[in-house]
Amino acid sequence: MHPCTAVIDIGSNSARLVIYQESSQYGFHLICERKSKVRIGEGAYQANGFLQPIGINRAYLALKEFISTTKHYPVSKIICVATSALRDAPNGKAFTQWIKKELNLDIEIIDGKKEALFGAIAAQNLLPIQNGITIDIGGGSSDLALIKNSRIIDTYSLNIGTVRLKELFFDTNKSIEEAHNFIKKEMDSLPSHFRAKQVIGIGGTARTLSKGIMKLTAYPMENIHAFSYKIKKHQEYFENIAQAKIEFLPYLHLPKGRFDTIREGTLIWQNILEHVGAKSIMTSGVGVREGVFLHHFLKNDNFTFPTNINPSIESILDRFQNHTIYTKKREENALKLFKLFFKEGHLKQQYQKELQYAIRLSPIGYKFNIYQSFQHTFYVAMQELNYGITHKELLLTAMILRFGGKGLYKKEIYNEYKSLLPNKRRLGYLSFIYTIITTLFDQTAIKDFDFILKEDTLTIIAKGSLYLAKESLEEIERPKGLELQIIDKKEIPSYNF
Repeated sequence: MHPCTAVIDIGSNSARLVIYQESSQYGFHLICERKSKVRIGEGAYQANGFLQPIGINRAYLALKEFISTTKHYPVSKIICVATSALRDAPNGKAFTQWIKKELNLDIEIIDGKKEALFGAIAAQNLLPIQNGITIDIGGGSSDLALIKNSRIIDTYSLNIGTVRLKELFFDTNKSIEEAHNFIKKEMDSLPSHFRAKQVIGIGGTARTLSKGIMKLTAYPMENIHAFSYKIKKHQEYFENIAQAKIEFLPYLHLPKGRFDTIREGTLIWQNILEHVGAKSIMTSGVGVREGVFLHHFLKNDNFTFPTNINPSIESILDRFQNHTIYTKKREENALKLFKLFFKEGHLKQQYQKELQYAIRLSPIGYKFNIYQSFQHTFYVAMQELNYGITHKELLLTAMILRFGGKGLYKKEIYNEYKSLLPNKRRLGYLSFIYTIITTLFDQTAIKDFDFILKEDTLTIIAKGSLYLAKESLEEIERPKGLELQIIDKKEIPSYNF
């Protein structure tokens, strides 16, 4: 069984355990997640930063159960980090020493810059971004990282967080204007080069706001990771949350579990976005925990996946044991076809990546059942193809997989995701290419083909017999006006009986 790494993250508001299983050099997946709203920093900001018994007791019980959970998995390493609540607490180090004595767990208290670094490592590797500022609003601090040309340039930590703001202002009935001034004063310390049009939202506040916007706009997907939106369209929504009385929050598409800190978080969020000059948001479903893991997992690769590696694709192929020697040949032949249709103006270059992803994933459906394999592969892609890809790219990859075979697209499912997909004609050509390639490779022993596209006729040339594949090839639905011609060698030996 492949080794696992457990990461425990003790924040001001929540403590979490995640366990990742490594499947290859660049493949990994999440196999366990536990969360406890320990609020270890509860009451600390009104007690000169000292951790209080109520938070200490909750944290101990959560950590004890986290450690017990790891024993059910082949965990070879446990990495535990703690953030602002412990680093701000005069008795934070005493807490870690007590935990070490009682539970034999080493806790590393990381500073705000390192917290920002871990979040940036996760975003840089697992989101389709090259430039931007990551913003992670926690309970005690807000941590930022500047990314340019896929490199982490700088990190910074602001002493403003949801729990800190709640206890200093909202719980004491001070005015929202006083909270604004407190935030703005802290923002003045942020270096002037922290400016970007693109912001990557990390952490509970950013994800909660994105989920609310998804509900508000009837967004067709549920995936929070890589969800994007324009800030200008939702400024009023942010204003309504920041100024709302708590009894009105359910009407703003917010979960009950976030009522206690979402107004504070939104207020901080608005101020930072304005300060850095942001125009658009990409939401991150990953953060400090993933960054801690990748810092360990990619230690020999300068904490970055190679440019030609998508970790989701690697993980899926690892688990379904489909790193076959023919995958490269499938891709090569698919690209031959793609270039022909691209040259004729039927496809855009941007769709090449999604076609390649679909071709790589094409065999995994058979691991479930040979029947309806296209649907199986579609569902795997929708659930597991998470990292390094936009929602539009994910959906197009999944749709190419789904429509392979009998039809170029199906009206009902196409209409469900229409707003995020290319038009039917382009989807039809991509589906046609995918189906031609999978049919050739599934039903013949030949692994290389030549293609000619001339005067709306696609000719397939094979150095061998396509007897079994020919009937299936001729039944494939084609783009309107396209004819199919097959040239192969029959190779029937002579006989006399």
